[in-house]
Amino acid sequence: MSANLIESNQFSFPREEENVLEFWHKIDAFKTSVKLSEGRKVFSFYDGPPFCTGLPHYGHMLAGTIKDVVTRFAHNTGHYVERRAGWDCHGLPIEFEIEKSLGIKGNADVLTFGIDKYNDECRSIVMRYASEWRETIERLGRWIDFDNDYKTLDTPFMESVWWVFKQLFEKGLVYRGMRVMPYSTGLNTTLSNFEANLNFQDVIDPAVVVSFPLKNDPEVSLLAWTTTPWTLPSNCALCVNPAFEYVKIKDGETGSIYILLEGCLGILYKDPKKAKFEILERIQALDLVGLEYEPMYDFFVPKLKDSAWRVIADSYVTSDSGTGIVHNAPAFGEDDYRVCKDSKIIIPDGFVPMPVKDDGTFDDSVGQFSGMYVKDADKEVAREIKRRNRLVRQGTVNHSCGFCWRSNTPLLNRAVPSWFIRVEDAKEKLIANNAQTRWVPEFVQDKRFGAWLSNARDWNFSRTRYWGTPVPLWVSDDFKEMICVGSVAELEELTGVTGITDLHRDKIDHLTIPSRQGKGKLRRIVEVFDCWFESGSMPYAQKHYPFENKELFEQTFPADFISEGIDQTRGWFYTLLVLSTLLFDKPAWKNLIASGLVLAADGKKMSKSLKNYPDPNIVLKKYGADPLRLYLINSPVVRAETLKFKEEGVKDIVSRVILPWFNSFRFFGTLVQVLKKENDIEYIFDPSSVSENIMDRWMLASVQSLIKFVREEMSAYRLYTVVPRLLEMIDQLTNWYIRFNRKRLKGDNGAEDSVHALNTLYEVLLTMCRLMAPFTPFITESMYQSLKVYLPENFFEGDSRSLHFVPFPEVREEYFNDTIERAMSRMQSVIELGRAIRESKNISLKTPLMELVIMHSSAEYLEDVRSLSGYITEQLNLRNLVLTSNEEAYGIKYRAEADFKKLGIKLRKDMPRVKKALPDVPSAAIKAAQTTGSLLVDGITLGADDINIVRYFDALSLVSTDKKYAEATDKDVIVLLDTEVHEELMQEGLAREVMNRVQRLRKKAGLQPVDDVVYYYQITEDPNGVLANVLQTQASFLLQSLKQDLLAMATKQGEALAEEEQEINESKFVLAFVRA
Repeated sequence: MSANLIESNQFSFPREEENVLEFWHKIDAFKTSVKLSEGRKVFSFYDGPPFCTGLPHYGHMLAGTIKDVVTRFAHNTGHYVERRAGWDCHGLPIEFEIEKSLGIKGNADVLTFGIDKYNDECRSIVMRYASEWRETIERLGRWIDFDNDYKTLDTPFMESVWWVFKQLFEKGLVYRGMRVMPYSTGLNTTLSNFEANLNFQDVIDPAVVVSFPLKNDPEVSLLAWTTTPWTLPSNCALCVNPAFEYVKIKDGETGSIYILLEGCLGILYKDPKKAKFEILERIQALDLVGLEYEPMYDFFVPKLKDSAWRVIADSYVTSDSGTGIVHNAPAFGEDDYRVCKDSKIIIPDGFVPMPVKDDGTFDDSVGQFSGMYVKDADKEVAREIKRRNRLVRQGTVNHSCGFCWRSNTPLLNRAVPSWFIRVEDAKEKLIANNAQTRWVPEFVQDKRFGAWLSNARDWNFSRTRYWGTPVPLWVSDDFKEMICVGSVAELEELTGVTGITDLHRDKIDHLTIPSRQGKGKLRRIVEVFDCWFESGSMPYAQKHYPFENKELFEQTFPADFISEGIDQTRGWFYTLLVLSTLLFDKPAWKNLIASGLVLAADGKKMSKSLKNYPDPNIVLKKYGADPLRLYLINSPVVRAETLKFKEEGVKDIVSRVILPWFNSFRFFGTLVQVLKKENDIEYIFDPSSVSENIMDRWMLASVQSLIKFVREEMSAYRLYTVVPRLLEMIDQLTNWYIRFNRKRLKGDNGAEDSVHALNTLYEVLLTMCRLMAPFTPFITESMYQSLKVYLPENFFEGDSRSLHFVPFPEVREEYFNDTIERAMSRMQSVIELGRAIRESKNISLKTPLMELVIMHSSAEYLEDVRSLSGYITEQLNLRNLVLTSNEEAYGIKYRAEADFKKLGIKLRKDMPRVKKALPDVPSAAIKAAQTTGSLLVDGITLGADDINIVRYFDALSLVSTDKKYAEATDKDVIVLLDTEVHEELMQEGLAREVMNRVQRLRKKAGLQPVDDVVYYYQITEDPNGVLANVLQTQASFLLQSLKQDLLAMATKQGEALAEEEQEINESKFVLAFVRA
């Protein structure tokens, strides 16, 4: 770190953070802090494993900052916190990257290439950006153990995943079934329902109305509407709603006869009321059931001629779109499959028309469409139907459809044999366990996540892929005999093969288990777990439970805290809860923070190709990590809302928060030097010192209130309430305490009072460092290293080399003083009102004014203000302060206002009387109504709720008229400021301008308060001799303020280290500094 942080003029926050990092590395700060906390109460934290096949972005930085703040706070408040990094190493994200680079198009290509080589390729890129991740996360200031990380590809982790699965298998929660599932043709695999909900996009699809002629009456056609024409070659049934009544109509233009729902005629005609058609008959839905129709195509007639192409009924059919008749292709719709199965169109173990291959193209069973990608076939199918005169209407529809979250290709609904975990039966337990946890913000728990749990479905956990943890099921050819393996030892025992060290497919797929039922050899099923099953298993697998660390796991489960983005409500949060509920009937966490999404400044998703966001590493180098951390956690994103990331926001944190705070710290260092120079006192903090100064006591009490607040709110994980209060305290310190006590701090009131003020400032600065340490770990560490030299010996117990080794401050109840805090609040109100008047009248604070009148009916209020009157006169640059409750003497009047619209409802015909008489009600009567609670207006009594009583200043009612008062009020106190600028006070105001120019040039020259220089001046322009007169008449005031005389330039001795022309109003003078 910087050798002399206080005196350094060329200071860079990012560069100082690099120095802090170097210091942390030197003392191995993170691991040392963990070592120092051994034996304390454990605070359990789970880090959700990210993929590191890409570089970290602002979303990762947000999550990392939240986790770091909470775990640092837990450590600093007396806990042992293991913070272990984890990596998601399996699954589609890695496979997708490999297939892109190798040009692999499908499963056949993988098998040709070889699963062993394919997995080797996947393994080679798993940790591709691990070093960049570590560098960025450490630069962000997050303390997490990368050296003892867990990886989902490690055999111990995979073995625990097997154990988890075997527990579910033995509980009868695993089954194999045919189900229509979201299918990614880009990845050649099914997705789970929650994965299918991760990426919805608005698309334009064809929308066609198709006719299905009845076999027993070919002149009559049933009409169905679809946005997926490519599914029509697989049509097996038409479904109606059993509760609906349908109509048979004759089209007036074509003479065609159609059957559809009357409420859906808009699908045929723009305006059914004006359209030419005739209703021939009304038909109940159940009378349509069983009617046979002509197949759209004959591709599957030989296999389904005895069961398909008839009308069936189910209540899932709606009347809000289409024709009220739904075309069913059982292999491509969940409801389609269900209703066709229930109506015996298909049977579970029988034939189901499924002409689509894994890559999304048609197979040879559908003739002319063979080889076409299904979405590309939409137009060709529509064209073919039109050629056969069965296309009734054709258009398009703009709607939202699911896309693969990795390959960004459209998802198909496709019937496939898959493996499932029974989740639906556990819904009530899931909801009950979720209710035991704390979510921040709470609405995510009840609404978003709660709704998802209420609709939980059985989990399709299997993937027909290669790079993942293999599902440990060995089965017979007929699937009637199954063995679930739960450990490496069990696999070795059952297969007779020893020395198994890797559980990936290429290492175990060849292993067989002898059948116990005479079915030959049992072979492992080809599927692997989806990566969500692995990440949901991380509480157990990261500790290799139950094979190792059994007692440690049981002590730390559930986790005290987890946090990720709100999108994980359907991902990691969900799988954690499902597995912990099914295994132990417990939630996997106690406290959870769900953060929102970080978007680009334009509100769009951050995109490298669009370059619509600043590079995170450049932002870190430009502004530092602390401003970025504060910007992120002081934004709507911590309340699960979206953040439109703007670099200007980070810059604003530097100028508005970090810089004023840091300048306060540097100011303290300068004051210590001044104390040594002028009084030969070496400052050392005295924790037992007691100051009687009200502002000292107020500042210390305010800090204790903040400590108490932060402890309470952080215990409730409400980061979004903590940061604004921390920032408010920085404002109180810089703009109130230091500003008001600058003279005391500089020693103008004597050395003893200066030491009291310094003691207060030091305690606040040190406490703020300790409070802010979890939020801004760099700047607090840097300031602490300079501040700790003023601590008495053994102030902190144990190792105090780093701020992050010392405890979070405890609340000191003895500092609380309600009376002082009340008085300060009232003083602040008065000063802010006075400043507002000056600003409205365009009178600078440097211009002294004669008088401020403070008016309040409470003697306590006036006494509070009197106790701090010196600060008020100094800050508002006043000569006199008048405290009074005599409103009449200062022209204070009362008037009553009313909401006449509201009052009219109550008074009806009497309201005009009140409206006319109210302005003439005497001020005294209105004032009395404040006490009595009622006001008589033209014989009509109004209550307190009917009127609003307003106090106002009436200059014409003043007893004395020689003052130019301007008024301001906060509806509690009224202040009157005499705004007349007196000549003698104007002279002092100009003298203050001279002082200001001296201070400006000192700062520009880089001088410190302890640097002795001699001041010289020479007037160059001075109309009417105004400046010369000020320098003469205000010489004693300038001497008192500048601590030396301003000397004539003609007497200058030595070379000037700084010389510059200054301007005050119409006068100009040259100011020069020479070293003493």
